[in-house]
Amino acid sequence: MKARVGKITASHLRRQALIYIRQSTLRQVLENTESTERQYALRQRAADLGWVADQIRVIDQDLGHSGASASDRAGFQELVVEVSLGHVGVVMGLEVSRLARNSADWHPLLELCALTDTLICDEDGLYDPHDFNDRLVLGLKGTMSEAELHVLKSRLQGGIESKARRGELKAPLPVGFV
Repeated sequence: MKARVGKITASHLRRQALIYIRQSTLRQVLENTESTERQYALRQRAADLGWVADQIRVIDQDLGHSGASASDRAGFQELVVEVSLGHVGVVMGLEVSRLARNSADWHPLLELCALTDTLICDEDGLYDPHDFNDRLVLGLKGTMSEAELHVLKSRLQGGIESKARRGELKAPLPVGFV
């Protein structure tokens, strides 16, 4: 198999560059503004890679939604539809965890990107899901993102249980409790 000299082809540039922007909670949207700004700055990265302004589209309706599942993320579902229709030359996100935090959402997206010749770009690089090495790296990034979510949940739960054991856990009373 002959390797491509450059990953971006004229075919990619004729299609859209989709930039997917997500923060996990509304609190993060309000307090972590630098992350949101960095995600919106991917528009310039797409332009630097060769896409013209009217081909660069931002999908940001999932701001404030966790990446744990795609079921309640209309923006991610729209991205998947656009990729599956062959309208997308590149999917861009600040990092893989912005796209998906579980393998059930991540690996089907990788497969769709490979089938439709759609590139994936994050802060670390540009990946072609057709290429074995790029697909391996993307698979590892997805697995690490899923593991990170598990570690975060475990850490939070451990803190709650520790406070409860010490008798310091404060929780609101149930609605209607007199």
